[in-house]
Amino acid sequence: MKEEYKKWYSPTLSKEIEMLVFGHAGYPVILFPTTLGRHNECKDMLLIDSVKWFLDEGLVQIYCPDSVTNLSWYDKTIHPADRVKNHMWYDSFILEEVVNAICHEKKIPKVAVAGPSFGGYQAANFAFRHPEKVSHLFSMSGSFNIKSFMDGYYDDNVYYNNPVDFLPDSNHPDLWKMKIVLGVGEWDICLASNQELSGILNHKNIPHWYDLRKWAKHDWPIWREMFPHYLSTL
Repeated sequence: MKEEYKKWYSPTLSKEIEMLVFGHAGYPVILFPTTLGRHNECKDMLLIDSVKWFLDEGLVQIYCPDSVTNLSWYDKTIHPADRVKNHMWYDSFILEEVVNAICHEKKIPKVAVAGPSFGGYQAANFAFRHPEKVSHLFSMSGSFNIKSFMDGYYDDNVYYNNPVDFLPDSNHPDLWKMKIVLGVGEWDICLASNQELSGILNHKNIPHWYDLRKWAKHDWPIWREMFPHYLSTL
């Protein structure tokens, strides 16, 4: 299994960013880490090992970029307005320096996005904000409402980064073309959030797979089962 380490200065974020890339060929999948996770988290927690066959066969390439949640949603030292602004810089970074770069290199129009836990939010928010760039969304135990990070503050930037708020009003045609999987465990702390998002998608008649896993909790073992299953649908 090929593994490549990348580090560069991001002009969008004005800081150095690290990323791991797994696989030698195949369809690109952007895999976001969990809360405060770094580029190496999904490897360290064996999520990458769970899909080794797909990587060895050249079916997918998985890109694991750093997150900056320590500077955005989880930075309680700054005003909530600045937290969401910092996330919007990250969204621009993922779009311009990761997704667009991959699409240009591979000469394709779209990528897949995925993530467990808070990475599920990151993947879903990016996918629903940029459906013209995302072919597949694989959320594993994601949560899709970030109001709890805002200390009661709300503005347009919060609205446009809160999927349960902006998605009902979005009519981008590529939403109906996207292959969407919402995976969640029966005993998952994010069960209600997935039920809510599935309800929004159903109301809009957007096809998706609501994958409820019996006897499963919000933890890495179920994500290591989900991820290879979802990649098999690519």
